[in-house]
Amino acid sequence: MKTDSKPITILMADDDPDDRLLVQEAFEENRLMNNLETVEDGEELMDFLHRRGKFVDTTITPGLILLDLNMPKKSGLEALKEIKSDERLRRLPVVILTTSKAEEDIIRSYDLGVNSFVVKPVTFDSLVELVKDLDKYWFQIVELPKLYN
Repeated sequence: MKTDSKPITILMADDDPDDRLLVQEAFEENRLMNNLETVEDGEELMDFLHRRGKFVDTTITPGLILLDLNMPKKSGLEALKEIKSDERLRRLPVVILTTSKAEEDIIRSYDLGVNSFVVKPVTFDSLVELVKDLDKYWFQIVELPKLYN
């Protein structure tokens, strides 16, 4: 396991403000060192990643994206397709975090290059456990590529 890792920014794209708040609280409950940034839809996600619009001055480079599927303006699948077809972004790990259990959503997500597909837990305690597991797997076990080089 890695012991010298620095905090990594996780970027969450979810249109539900309650879900964003619950994930933030789950981060706090786990006392994670990683920073959580949030956007409200797929268009904002792409603006953040390309440093456009209200994100033009951001210097944050996310190390992981938590992506909801069902969002206005641009769906999670549309955003995933853009990310994985972009030479500069395609190595960025993307975890679908959604309420959908539909087989077609799972298959389509993996076909588009998602790294993991996770169904949102129903209880807060389960969400706290999920966030702890995501942190352990993605930031203590897995070796991630350096991005934006």
